[in-house]
Amino acid sequence: MILRFTLPFHTAWGQRLVVCGSVPTLGSWNLAQALDLHYHPASGFWSQEISLPDDQAGTVEYKFILLDERSGNEDWEWGANRVVHYDGRQLGRIVLEDYWRPAAQPENELHTAAFTQALMRRPTPAKASTTRPAARVADSVMRFQLAAPRVDSDHQLCVLGSDPALGAWDARKAVLLSDQDYPTWVAEVALEHPERTTQYKYGIWDPRDKKILHLEAGDDRIISASADRKTLRVRADEHFRYPTGNWRGAGVALPVFALRSRRGLGVGEFPDLKLLVDWAASTGLKMVQILPINDTTATHTWVDSYPYAAISVFALHPQYLNLDEIAELAEPADRQELERQRDEFNGRNFVDYEPVMNAKWHFIKKLYQQEKGKFLADPEFKTFREQQQSWLVAYAAFSALRDRFGTADFSQWPSEFRTPQRLDELTAETQADFDEFGLHFFTQFHLDKQLRDAVDYARQSGVVMKGDLPIGIYRHSADAWTQPELYHMDQQAGAPPDDFSTTGQNWRFPTYNWERMAEDGYTWWKQRMSHLARYFDALRIDHILGFFRIWEMPGHSVEGLLGHFSPALPLHRHEIEQRIGWFDHGRLCEPYIRWHILNDIFKEQAEAVRQEFLDETTPGIFRLKEHLRTQRQIEEVFGKKIAAEPSNAEHYSWLRTGLYQLVNEVLFVPAAEADFYHPRITLPKTYAFRELDDHTRHRLHDLYNDFFYRRHEDFWRDQGMVKLPAVRYATNMLICGEDLGMVPESVPGVMKALGILGLNIQRMPADPKVEFGHPGVAPYLSVVSPGSHDMSTVRGWWEEDPARTQRFFENTLGHWGEGAPYHCEPWVAREVTVQHLHSPAMWAVFPLQDLLAMSPALRRANPLDEQINVPSNPTHFWKYRLHLNLEDLVQEIGFNHDVQQLLISSGRQRVY
Repeated sequence: MILRFTLPFHTAWGQRLVVCGSVPTLGSWNLAQALDLHYHPASGFWSQEISLPDDQAGTVEYKFILLDERSGNEDWEWGANRVVHYDGRQLGRIVLEDYWRPAAQPENELHTAAFTQALMRRPTPAKASTTRPAARVADSVMRFQLAAPRVDSDHQLCVLGSDPALGAWDARKAVLLSDQDYPTWVAEVALEHPERTTQYKYGIWDPRDKKILHLEAGDDRIISASADRKTLRVRADEHFRYPTGNWRGAGVALPVFALRSRRGLGVGEFPDLKLLVDWAASTGLKMVQILPINDTTATHTWVDSYPYAAISVFALHPQYLNLDEIAELAEPADRQELERQRDEFNGRNFVDYEPVMNAKWHFIKKLYQQEKGKFLADPEFKTFREQQQSWLVAYAAFSALRDRFGTADFSQWPSEFRTPQRLDELTAETQADFDEFGLHFFTQFHLDKQLRDAVDYARQSGVVMKGDLPIGIYRHSADAWTQPELYHMDQQAGAPPDDFSTTGQNWRFPTYNWERMAEDGYTWWKQRMSHLARYFDALRIDHILGFFRIWEMPGHSVEGLLGHFSPALPLHRHEIEQRIGWFDHGRLCEPYIRWHILNDIFKEQAEAVRQEFLDETTPGIFRLKEHLRTQRQIEEVFGKKIAAEPSNAEHYSWLRTGLYQLVNEVLFVPAAEADFYHPRITLPKTYAFRELDDHTRHRLHDLYNDFFYRRHEDFWRDQGMVKLPAVRYATNMLICGEDLGMVPESVPGVMKALGILGLNIQRMPADPKVEFGHPGVAPYLSVVSPGSHDMSTVRGWWEEDPARTQRFFENTLGHWGEGAPYHCEPWVAREVTVQHLHSPAMWAVFPLQDLLAMSPALRRANPLDEQINVPSNPTHFWKYRLHLNLEDLVQEIGFNHDVQQLLISSGRQRVY
């Protein structure tokens, strides 16, 4: 039999089309041996035929590729492989009438799991209607095949056209398509007049009322006349043409630890997500966004409350485990104690991390011993262990050894455990100390079970669960223990100075060894993404700029100012000399410390600082003493001072900050290669810069701007296009990137090309020329939000700077000439919410605190109690907890109806 490929496509000179696929005649997925298509100028079609066995049935997978002989580019069409099933015993010919599937189309993101598994899920497959049996081999059969994920779960697609077999434009006789292969809809029709040109359109069909709700917009689609017999024509159409514009939805953001329910134990737990989903569904919100949920247990102190320092990028945090869903405690005294502690911890208005975790572990250990026999014999657990073997055994070993040796810093463990060896043997059930490891198998199994149950509940409710992928890994983690070659353990990751921190952020995570990761095709990233897809249909990638370049600091830095972008193109000393006219290592690269600077920073303490911490090299010129040359050395010295005199902690902290500032007083920081340097970030703000002569300042400023804003654009674009596709296409999740901060110009283009949604925060606009962004100008493939977990809430921000608030009130909310209220009144919060809801962005996501701000009865009394994180404080205690029980919030009928009406009026509840 004959398989004919056809594709309408207009190429430029030097371009050609090929088809590559699974059979030898299509190259067996070897592009060099792909099938060349021939161009027919009269019709504008490219086509070619191959032969398949007449006496066999089978499947062919294929894709079209655009080759450019001028540039050497190989552009594969977007999407999954095309699939055609053939049976040479039934048909003599299949004609594939395809259309090119371009990348970077907004409609492509509707094919992600967020839409296909949650928002538009298909509860039961819909049947197609056929006008005549397609199996009659003498007929010429037309297969209508439309890729259309955006169809409400209660609706179906239909096709209506001029041929009597398509209803002759009588809407009551439309042909229904099956969603058996959703998001592709299919129906086979034997046209009554295939020799005539047929016009047709697709429509949205309501099976309850048996009518077409929407007929697609635009001109009629056309089927050319054909006299072929015993032929199957596969019309693979792309994109239903919706007359109502783009799909838009809204969501709510809240960390799991902040959820409050009556059944929890002082902290949010995975089953509580069902309550939040119930509330979201009742209001019309379509997404629940959470923070990272990985295990961060490194010290068993409140420091572990930081959710971005996971000891495993795969394991889940035990704090989210609901004890009751495992089993009832057998001992009445234990049950009574659990209830007592539940009442105690749930009575607090914050997450009291240490006592809560102590209580959790106490009862988890009891449940483990109680359920151990049944658990180890459970086929579900055996399947879980087998499927998660690649990380689970190492994590259990790491966690047990952490507790055995009292530290997560594996470099401090006995030598035989500093590198993982024979872990299967170490954690075997036959070992006498197995319970040390079995406890963690038990905990992870039940966490996984509870989370997947909550996610499935969200999907069935038509709500998307959106997770969060931290950009870094923790230095003392199972990941670093098992695969240290994937990371630069002697370096630190962070962020350059921004609105969150004027001295930059130092997360103290090792940076990635991208070269090593590339050697196996980024397997570690693919595993990580695949694991996240086990739980989520959408994902926020934290600090997506890190895939282009990360802010990297040497191990001796505490603050972020002495870092540099990595990878980067540092300057050779000769280039610096050429650009500014001279090069003096001492003046440019060593701390610039003068007596008047000491007076500026330390005031009346300047002389005492000079005597204790500085050496005078020449009159009025100083350098830090040898044991205080780096910030890490200073941190260690002052750590001891504070420990010895805690009553003077505030004064010592002030002195330490001042000494850090002296270390930062350089204009260039050395690169890894000898004689190469990076300009120090925010260099124009230093004393060292301000006290140069005018001519040098001007030249150095030009060099600085060129280095940070022009030199690396193509270089960083290439970095992003190498790394991100492997991560982006490892799963079918909807991907959103947190792209705030110092954003290279190339980033939005790369994200758009890969279908990654950007983030638009009103008070952190991407355009440096405007003070406040406007949600109304956000692109469709983006998320708009009034804030994030790293910011104060709208109410808190409103009170921080009255002059700025007044400008926002007038220029952004449009209250010209009016005085802004001192507090963010509920009607103001409502205006901010409405402004975001009416944005053209695909998603508007709101911190729950900002939605509650619209209700005088429900919002918290003090807005300062609502902030989740303070990025400028590296030792912030993450303890925020919702002040309302979710069970009660679901019952707030008036408020929930109000939110629902706002969503309806903004069009964010409509499917079409």
